[in-house]
Amino acid sequence: MPKLTIDDREIEVPSGLTVLQACELAGVEIPRFCYHERLSVAGNCRMCLVEMERAPKPIASCAMPVGEGMVIKTDTPTVHKARKGVMEFLLINHPLDCPICDQGGECDLQDQAMAFGFDRGRYAENKRAVKEKFMGPLIKTIMTRCIQCTRCVRFSTEIAGVEEIGLVNRGEHAEITTLEKAVDSELSGNLVDVCPVGALTSKPYAFTARPWELRKTNSVDVMDAVGSNIRVDTRGREVMRVQPRLHEDINEEWISDKTRHACDGLGRQRIDQPYVRRDGKLVPASWEEAFGAIASKMDGLAGEKMAAIAGDLCDAESMFALKQMMNGLGSENLDCRQDGAKLDASTRAAYIFNSSIAGIEAADAVLLVGTNPRWEAPLINARLRKRFLASGLKIGMIGPQVDLTYQVEYLGAGGETLKDVAEGRSSFSDILKNAERPMIIVGMGALARTDGGAVLALARKLADEFGMVSDDWNGFNVLHTAASRVGGLDLGFLPGEGGRDLESILDGAGKGEIELVYLLGADEIGMNNLGKAFVVYQGHHGDAGAHRADVVLPGAAYTEKNATYVNTEGRVQLGRLAGFPPGDAREDWTIIRALSAQVGEGLPYDNLGQLRQKLIEAHAVFAAIDQVQPGSWTDFGAAGDLEAAPFASPVANFYMTDPISRASDTMAKCTEAFVLGKQEGATGTDG
Repeated sequence: MPKLTIDDREIEVPSGLTVLQACELAGVEIPRFCYHERLSVAGNCRMCLVEMERAPKPIASCAMPVGEGMVIKTDTPTVHKARKGVMEFLLINHPLDCPICDQGGECDLQDQAMAFGFDRGRYAENKRAVKEKFMGPLIKTIMTRCIQCTRCVRFSTEIAGVEEIGLVNRGEHAEITTLEKAVDSELSGNLVDVCPVGALTSKPYAFTARPWELRKTNSVDVMDAVGSNIRVDTRGREVMRVQPRLHEDINEEWISDKTRHACDGLGRQRIDQPYVRRDGKLVPASWEEAFGAIASKMDGLAGEKMAAIAGDLCDAESMFALKQMMNGLGSENLDCRQDGAKLDASTRAAYIFNSSIAGIEAADAVLLVGTNPRWEAPLINARLRKRFLASGLKIGMIGPQVDLTYQVEYLGAGGETLKDVAEGRSSFSDILKNAERPMIIVGMGALARTDGGAVLALARKLADEFGMVSDDWNGFNVLHTAASRVGGLDLGFLPGEGGRDLESILDGAGKGEIELVYLLGADEIGMNNLGKAFVVYQGHHGDAGAHRADVVLPGAAYTEKNATYVNTEGRVQLGRLAGFPPGDAREDWTIIRALSAQVGEGLPYDNLGQLRQKLIEAHAVFAAIDQVQPGSWTDFGAAGDLEAAPFASPVANFYMTDPISRASDTMAKCTEAFVLGKQEGATGTDG
């Protein structure tokens, strides 16, 4: 480890670091524009100049590797003069539009101009103007502000894996451009975050708020099962934007476009009061009328004639309360698997991402089964790409043939191919056998089928055969698509003894054997299969469930409640209330608690703290906040034959997968640009 002296202080740092990184370790802040911790070094803004002993001129600290005996000075008149000169050059062509710039108040250029800006201009020449570029429905460009730091080029190429942004021309004529193409990436919103000036800003957020007007609340995302850490910015009750929050083990500092931009759906098609169906039409009602209608239907109804289904966005507290109420009424007909996934909840290792998301960076061979991680979990796909670029990770794929932004070996489409790999008849079998830390990722495209149990059993057998499970490594991973799924499995929101699963509930409702179905935010099931059953829908958007319901109870969205979620790796996280729900809507567990008293099965808690205490007493895993709790490795899955049908991803449109994103105007524009446009191109139709 080399020793160097920084501002008369000797420090020892790991070899391979740059001078800028060494200065950061020494507690010295170095200004920069082009340098970013997660991107390759470009060295083209020169803002990070420092003095190095025996060097003829200041050096760019971001591009200079540390060496033994270096003497670095960061606070000398020469350094200050150099940085002020660089800043003056950067501002030659930069427009004076801070008052109308969306980056104002959180702009790196503003901040550093305060320290190194000149107090007057010395240039009388005209400023250069650059034509705006089209980058799609999410990114607004004001390219005259661009300082050619190339962060956006490096992000799109290295992290997102779409080489659609580049620098053309030279010198004063240099411009960042996409050649008038939309940036087709599920991570494109992060370009706004990496831009250090206001050249790339959020198109949906443009001219809506200033950062100092917003109340900032740390929370977690529910648009997929990754559980990305986010910051929800609100003004009054309205969610203005969603920003990423740093969590190295989950999302690093990125979030997907759906996480970032679907928040405008929170203000549309909201259920803000109870409704009761009268004469075939849903009409507004009071809470007493809605509860009365449910209580009169439940009165005298046997428990086996009632069922409850939990949706993809539900929090653990509401599922726990609903499970207790239904069990108290004598019903064991519960299911949280809206897609019918054949998951075995007897052992936790059977349904979580055991290696953890960060553990992807330790894998040396990966087998993807029935999953398209680019659409199902963009942040996990970004981790796979990161590992591929760092080590040439070998990745095999069974299922839909899609572009994942990195090189994969396509093995086949369905169960027969998985069987070939498991029994050593595939070329990829040898790769898995010779790997030190092999990994398998099984998606809902393989498990949400009638033979899902057999696929799960075969995947477990494959993990055992190829040494994926050892004392310090478990490479068996299930990739969920629903934020509520792992939490629901953890607390047992599943059929009890003699209870019905989702398929049996729908079948029973169609035959008249199930007379009451309670939908807790469940919108992804076949509503036509519910027959003549009395349907109670509790949720926050007027989606499929509300249209079919006989009684509608207005719940709270994920930004409007303090709630617990468990991500695909089994990490328990807390979402925070950022704004209050509209109208008469209430937090979901409070609705169930009030209803339970009406139907004679009052739940034993009156506040969130008491509920969480009961939840932890019943399921200790919920006590470990922000920790991954491993499961024991035992036998799971169901023996059986595999179907010949190919595995298909459950996500047909990344931008619309739940009631919130389906209500979002921004997601509708993305669907039109990136999904429908491709389909029209593939079929040759005229748009």
